[in-house]
Amino acid sequence: MAAKYSVSLAKIIKDHGFETLYLPTEASDLYITCCDVNRPGLILASANDYFDPERIQFLGLAEMAFLENLSPEKRLESVERFTSQRPSAVLITRNLNCFDELMNGCKKYGVPLLRTGDTTSSIMSTLIAYLSVELAPRITRHGVLVEVSGEGVLILGDSGVGKSETAVELIKRGHRLIADDAVEIRRVSNKTLVGSAPDNIRHFMELRGIGIINARRIFGMGAVKMTEKIDMVIQLELWDSNKVYDRMGMEDEYCSILDINVPQLTIPVKPGRNLAVIIEIAAMNNRQKKMGYNAARELLHRLGMEDIQPEQDELLVWQNL
Repeated sequence: MAAKYSVSLAKIIKDHGFETLYLPTEASDLYITCCDVNRPGLILASANDYFDPERIQFLGLAEMAFLENLSPEKRLESVERFTSQRPSAVLITRNLNCFDELMNGCKKYGVPLLRTGDTTSSIMSTLIAYLSVELAPRITRHGVLVEVSGEGVLILGDSGVGKSETAVELIKRGHRLIADDAVEIRRVSNKTLVGSAPDNIRHFMELRGIGIINARRIFGMGAVKMTEKIDMVIQLELWDSNKVYDRMGMEDEYCSILDINVPQLTIPVKPGRNLAVIIEIAAMNNRQKKMGYNAARELLHRLGMEDIQPEQDELLVWQNL
């Protein structure tokens, strides 16, 4: 069973500047577990089928105007039907006035009641994006995440292969560090992975022979970044003379992270190879491929070998050069 994550209502209130009208207990003890939100027009009008109380409920102009046009008795009945479902929180938008019946219903059933000056559509889209990140499925991988030429590159490999040293060289070349040693990866949509560092080790790096350094302190604020989308994975491994490494790049390889396929390259490590420069080229080449350009395919086209099969020996290509 997939893990279920939560975010405290106190954090949501702080990050969005919501006004607190009523809280049944401390906001830090109340948690939101659903990234979806809802406008409860149907349940206010009497249809309460499929109502999900885990969603934050938004009361905008339409809902408040509907309640205002009801008689006091009908309004009480409508609000009672709504608040008795005990939604996780109710948010009034546009700084609209709160009806006494709504306030009393929230107090009766222990429903947090908040208010904001933002329009309903605006704050709904903002909150959905926010909750999609805060409540996203996540895993932690041992590696280094850097931003290279605008591409998020996740560097993986065995301990001691040179991941952190390569990251330092990339930082010195003007790129930015997101996480070292432990990378927290979140699936924020069906196509997007976002990586960050755990709060307690953010901006710290371990270099064998030197120890722990703070990249932000040494290289400055421009050398670090809080989060970054993961565009590609680079697997570093010690050079194996018996292994055949890709020399053309015709076929893309992928690795699956949280059921999302991410382009992956395997780069062998041996003395004399400048890994930082190689990763820079890999990142820029990956960007070109996303834009529709593949250098290997252009070379085959120039050689008149467009129909060559990927499984054919690469020596056939180089023999025509």
